[in-house]
Amino acid sequence: MEYVTRIVIIGGGPGGYEAALVAAQLGAEVTVVDCDGLGGASVLTDCVPSKTLIATAEVMTTFDSSYEELGIIVADDTPPLEQAARVVGVDLGKVNRRVKRLALAQSHDITASVTRAGARVMRGRGRLDGTQALDGSRKVVVTAADGSEETLTADAVLIATGAHPRELPDAQPDGERILNWTQVYDLDELPEELIVVGSGVTGAEFAGAYQALGSRVTLVSSRDRVLPGEDPDAAAVLEDVFRRRGMNVMARSRAQSAKRVGDRVEVTLADGRVITGTHCLMAVGAIPNSEGMGLEEAGVRLRESGHIWTDKVSRTTAPGVYAAGDVTGVFALASVAAMQGRIAVYHFLGDAVAPLNLKTVSSNVFTDPEIATVGYSQADVDGGKIDARVVKLPLLRNPRAKMQGIRDGFVKIFCRPGTGIVVGGVVVAPRASELIHPISIAVDNNLTVEQIANAFTVYPSLSGSIAEVARQLHTRKAGGEA
Repeated sequence: MEYVTRIVIIGGGPGGYEAALVAAQLGAEVTVVDCDGLGGASVLTDCVPSKTLIATAEVMTTFDSSYEELGIIVADDTPPLEQAARVVGVDLGKVNRRVKRLALAQSHDITASVTRAGARVMRGRGRLDGTQALDGSRKVVVTAADGSEETLTADAVLIATGAHPRELPDAQPDGERILNWTQVYDLDELPEELIVVGSGVTGAEFAGAYQALGSRVTLVSSRDRVLPGEDPDAAAVLEDVFRRRGMNVMARSRAQSAKRVGDRVEVTLADGRVITGTHCLMAVGAIPNSEGMGLEEAGVRLRESGHIWTDKVSRTTAPGVYAAGDVTGVFALASVAAMQGRIAVYHFLGDAVAPLNLKTVSSNVFTDPEIATVGYSQADVDGGKIDARVVKLPLLRNPRAKMQGIRDGFVKIFCRPGTGIVVGGVVVAPRASELIHPISIAVDNNLTVEQIANAFTVYPSLSGSIAEVARQLHTRKAGGEA
């Protein structure tokens, strides 16, 4: 009788379901334990919902900022005294119903794919039994919603439980006026005055989206600028756009508390100032879902932050136990979680596997304009982590950008001085998430700026700026510039 490897995956987000698909295809007996629905936070409460909301906001922004310049005339019967009124509006209830519908549909599609591949899906919460059998197998205890328990035996366990929104003790969300990012999709009416606390990726994306949808937005940032972890040139462009569109960006302003006062919210800052709005969105980070799972008892090392320590092939410190996704704190991206999960399965099943290489990861901030990055960053260059030459070209010089009324954004590429090998890049533009791909291919395959420059691009196109930056880097290299 042929032995079948048993793999139990706790958590059905990208790290979990992608691993399940690979494991099932490689012939393992796979069980996915999940309590919310496959797709996890990425599909149900984070990436898919927020980007669906942002898609509506993007249309609004494009319309508001470009239609006059492009010569579009909108028939409007607004009385003369109110002629400055907004020409288009948004039905947030309808938008949010669409958001939830698409998220559920995506979750159902993922479930169907996983079950078709041959994996079993169990609804419940999983935790590790602290012991390991002599044959190396482990026990996973699954607790269903009704309290009943079932124990599974696994040759390998993958922890992919994700994270949940961090909350401040004096700013507890109530789901009505004080919200975290999982609760905003329950709103039926657009917040009139929205205070967004936190200027990282989540805060910036929601602040920009609600500003575009018609809210008056105040963005509270404890740092010197928005998106402190992103390329400084890109962050500067975005902050300028935010302010130009009427957003109140409060830098170096740390929120201490938020409380409801009737139908309004008061946010108190560390320096004693108080700002008020109709709603407040807390976007102050995430906490890994690692508690109550018997991890440390099973020999799984946790960092001080609660994240699971892993190596570059997703192993934890406990034999036969792997981890993937936001619970590891490696890189809070669905693409990285999926890669970690796949690597874990390949490694355990003895298939060929390459260790996780974060320097080839491309990421995107879905603001307007979008900010896409890959490889080494400006901070790496400025800090001496890598020796690289840099060229930045504003989109204002691009003919397609001029035709489309695009004023903000740039393309920046980093390459090695001697060889011209592309080691990183930044694109700030509409649909930067699509434009970063050729730079990602270059970074992943050690292509040179000469190779990028010599490839044909369509004229006119935004991607033409990528080739132009590469040409400038190549020409300067040929001219002997360091």
